[in-house]
Amino acid sequence: MRKITPFLLLVFLLFASCTSNSDKMLYPAKIKGKWGYIDNETGEIAINPQFDYAWGFNEGLARIKLDGYFGFINKNGKVVIEPQFDDAGGFNEGLAVIKLGGEYGYIDKNGNIVIRPQFDYADDFKEGLARIELGRQYGYIDKNGKVVIEPQFEEAWWFEEGLAQIKLGDKYGYIDKNGKIAISPQFESAGDFHQGLASIKLDGKYGYIDKSGKVVIKPQFEDVGLGEGNFQEGLARVQLGGKWGFINKNGNIVINPQFEEAEDFHEGLARVQLEWSGEWGYIDKTGKIVTKP
Repeated sequence: MRKITPFLLLVFLLFASCTSNSDKMLYPAKIKGKWGYIDNETGEIAINPQFDYAWGFNEGLARIKLDGYFGFINKNGKVVIEPQFDDAGGFNEGLAVIKLGGEYGYIDKNGNIVIRPQFDYADDFKEGLARIELGRQYGYIDKNGKVVIEPQFEEAWWFEEGLAQIKLGDKYGYIDKNGKIAISPQFESAGDFHQGLASIKLDGKYGYIDKSGKVVIKPQFEDVGLGEGNFQEGLARVQLGGKWGFINKNGNIVINPQFEEAEDFHEGLARVQLEWSGEWGYIDKTGKIVTKP
């Protein structure tokens, strides 16, 4: 049997210590007035509570707040971007929104300012573009900070599947990445596109459209929940008669409305609540309760 020399053992231990938390799922937790992180698998403290506030990890880094300023740490708890910003968002597509001197810009993962603070408001990058606000109007910039869609909309959201919701007057529609109206503003409310469909509201009821703007599931539902009823894993939650159930992409009810509350499906399961005061459980895609409340 080949022996492990003291030198190889030292190298192994150093490597293990440097990568101990890199692949773990860490979640923020408040303990005795300070925020740290726990290991999702073991429930043990992975990063000691020391922050005034902490957020989840995005792209390997997490926002933290210390002494009134925002910075970032890695999964070993090391501060990699010193707390120095008045506000900050999580990293998306390699960049994070920051606020300095009352204006918003962007930094990279080294903490370098790559788009100088100049906007009244700015949002995360999605699909290569980010929503920005100037003079109470919304437009979009690319990762070089160039305005590619001029601020002109009363409200706007991020791009999903190549289209973004916008509001003109009191109606909602969609634009493409060239800023052209792809689906004319005509809806009372609208959601993001997911799996080719987006929820819309007409005459007080919710239904779904495809990317051409065609109504493919007629407005008939009382509500579609936070996030405006996104399809996840082929199903979307809807409310009828004050209860929540699920439909498929053909608009067929596949899980009868029976729950007081319901969340989207993730990895084949959805969290549901049978009574307002009750605990939450999980159902599978047939509607069977697999973990009782």
